[in-house]
Amino acid sequence: MLNFDPQGLIPAVVVDDASGAVLMVAFMNEEAVRLTRESGQTHFFSRSRQKIWHKGEQSGNFQEVRAIFVNCEESSLLVRVKQHGDAACHDGYQSCYYRQLLPDDSYQQIGERVFDPAEVYTQLQAHPVEEKEHESPAQIMAEKVAKVRADVKTQLEDQLRQLYGVYVYLRDNDLSTESNTSRLLHESNKEDHSYLASRLADELQELSDVQTGEHVHSGRESDTILEGSQVGYWLFLLASASTIPYDTFAPHSALLEGYEGGYSEARVIELRQECLTSFASQDQEQIIKGLRTGFSLIGWACAQAGVSPEGPAEFDLAQMSRKGLVK
Repeated sequence: MLNFDPQGLIPAVVVDDASGAVLMVAFMNEEAVRLTRESGQTHFFSRSRQKIWHKGEQSGNFQEVRAIFVNCEESSLLVRVKQHGDAACHDGYQSCYYRQLLPDDSYQQIGERVFDPAEVYTQLQAHPVEEKEHESPAQIMAEKVAKVRADVKTQLEDQLRQLYGVYVYLRDNDLSTESNTSRLLHESNKEDHSYLASRLADELQELSDVQTGEHVHSGRESDTILEGSQVGYWLFLLASASTIPYDTFAPHSALLEGYEGGYSEARVIELRQECLTSFASQDQEQIIKGLRTGFSLIGWACAQAGVSPEGPAEFDLAQMSRKGLVK
């Protein structure tokens, strides 16, 4: 359980997930932590304004959460993000730490300003976002969170569509000598997917075991991304082998349903069994149900581990990019 200070705040160090560079430090209260986890983008609590603020709300330089770590005393957070836009700092620099403290107590600027804050924020003030007078702050925040969710859903759909397109290509073109995935798709019996389903069962179990600490490679967050990508791999194999169109099972929406589902341990066990039972059937409706249930479990695991719902898909796309299957 997080240890908030007497003012109900906890410091959050935000670092760039790709470079490891420290971008900023800010405070979160319990609501900001919740909004950050629910939306997948950073939210903080302003001590001066005494209100929640969504990073990038004005500048457009929002931060997409990749993983959240907690220190040994549970008194601070480390948030790894993908920084969108030009800069994290409201002064127009990539990082808030753009000055070095010298021995004589003077500052030496080491960062380069990438945008003019006066120009950016003046334009925003001239064209403010309309807020209806009858709306409460809670309603306004709910609308903003809904917009963030919509943005994440769009990005996730783009990623998963691209991934599924690769599986369909490998199914329709026999590249068995070059691709093990293509070989599996061409060897798979269209009437019997028992082998693919058995491999899925193993990966679903490992994904659950990561959350309980029974299955460990390098850490809960990275292991969730790895095992989540493996579950997605076998689900996409089953979908493409069954010639099910993407829109029919819409994995992005199923994954986000699981991400926000808050499933209990007992419910996860039930869903895992329902998923596997569905693939024992040759009925396409049952297979679609199994696919959606499987992707929802990936979303559940991402939420449990505090990683972005896009994490496994981005991992897979990076792997396929290295193999030359996607650009």
